[in-house]
Formats: sequence, C-alpha cells, structure tokens
Amino acid sequence: MKVVVLLTQPDHYEIWGAADDAHRERFYARLEAFDSAVAERGAVVAGEGLGHPAAARTLGPGAGGDRAVTDGPFAEAAEQLGGFYVVELPDLDTAVELARLLPDELTVELRPAVAG
Repeated sequence: MKVVVLLTQPDHYEIWGAADDAHRERFYARLEAFDSAVAERGAVVAGEGLGHPAAARTLGPGAGGDRAVTDGPFAEAAEQLGGFYVVELPDLDTAVELARLLPDELTVELRPAVAG
C-alpha cells in the first residue's frame, strides 16, 4: 500500500535556521535510518523537504478557471509542513513502526494514498 508521510513541526523554519551542525547531523541521520528501513520493507516512492511557506501560492476554490491566487499558505498554523514522503509498504502498521525512526521533534501524520 502507498502511504503519504507528512512531516510537521512548530516553527520548523525558524528552528532549522538556528540549528547547529550537530543538530542537523542527528536530524539527517534519523531521516536516513527511516529511508533505509523503508527500503528493507518496501520502497520510498518520493520524498522531499519543502520550501518556506512564504514561497507558497494558494489557489482558492472557483469555477471555470476563475480561482483566486494568494501568496503564502492558505492558513496560518503553529505547525508547518516541512516535508513529505510517499512510501510503499505492506500496511499502515508497518508505516507506523518505521515512522518511529524519524526525528523526535517532528509530528508525523500517516495517510493511506487513495488510488483514483
């Protein structure tokens, strides 16, 4: 099954900007541990860190191509989406097990992908 792994953290971009080399190395080591564990049990289909929310463009609902475009994210939130994975694993329980390898400071949301 495909699972989308959403990685969030309060004030992620401010914390990351102030992080020292040791913190960044620990963080990346945890991401690499997750990558390796997923590769042993399934596959990483995709995964990326995301740019700062200020660089986002949001299209509101509309009809016939008439959609308002605004700069930045749709909603202000304490937690910011900093990255994602799409993984292929046997089941959601396996995804939960392997997500425990990700950095502890992140909130990790796992959602089954819906084929459409």
